[in-house]
Amino acid sequence: MSETATQVRTARFAAIDCGTNSIRLLIIECRSDSVEIVNLVRELRLVRLGEGVDLTREFSDAALERTFAAIDEYAAIIHHHEVKAVRFVATSASRDVSNRDAFAYGVKQRLGCELDVIDGHEEAELSFTGAVAHVRQSHPGPYLVVDIGGGSTEFVMGTTGVEYSKSVDIGCVRMSERHIHTDPATSVAVASAQADIDAAIADALQTVPAPRALTLVGVAGTVTTVAAIALGLSDYDSDAVDGAVITAEQVASVSEQLLSATREERLLLPGVEPGRVDVIGAGSLILRRILDLTGVDHLVVSEHDILDATAWQLASAVEW
Repeated sequence: MSETATQVRTARFAAIDCGTNSIRLLIIECRSDSVEIVNLVRELRLVRLGEGVDLTREFSDAALERTFAAIDEYAAIIHHHEVKAVRFVATSASRDVSNRDAFAYGVKQRLGCELDVIDGHEEAELSFTGAVAHVRQSHPGPYLVVDIGGGSTEFVMGTTGVEYSKSVDIGCVRMSERHIHTDPATSVAVASAQADIDAAIADALQTVPAPRALTLVGVAGTVTTVAAIALGLSDYDSDAVDGAVITAEQVASVSEQLLSATREERLLLPGVEPGRVDVIGAGSLILRRILDLTGVDHLVVSEHDILDATAWQLASAVEW
């Protein structure tokens, strides 16, 4: 008897990506009679887990409390959707700290799964897979994927897979904590941050041959927020942002606007959430300098990244 004559089976999987500034949840569903994957839940909480990590090299009690509160919410959502498997990946901030075990224990207690602190190589693979999955339908490779996080920025390049990758410590939270201590930022602070950023980008470009790329793909919250502002959206619209092409001139203009604005002015812009408002200026500067130093005149924005690829990886292993 064919499978169509029997009951179609479904399986659900949950992926959680925990970075320096945000923690995100994606729950997907796949069916035994289809290769299509359906997104059921996509959630984001800005918890600033990596607050102060650049200086102290440990998670603060307050940061852990904020993050565990978000994980408790996610645990309830995951339980409600009866998922088959959960993977919790953590990146830059979790690689840097001395009290990682306390975080791992909290994750295990709440979700029943291990904290999976992935190395730079796996982070590059997942970021690339998620970012180019839809972009490749309308833009040519090789692709240079730039993932600007809270603690680090990843440069990943390839056509069908990763060929070159480099992670450097110039995330939006890290640069804000190091350099930007006034609102708005002073010209001296911006110059100091730019020098730090430029040195890190130069280091990355020694490993990653950016001029060979035909398409620059930008992912993560800094990029999508800058894109929303550049597009002139009145409210954040993921459909409008995903796949949008943003010019270097637009990025420079938005960056200048963000760095010269007050906190209240930044909050009025589309997609600038309270948990991102104090670091988006530094994030936009990172993006601006990447475009300047690579000589690329535009980028393609992707809302798909490491989170999506982690979920897809779980689904690919399902046995019906």
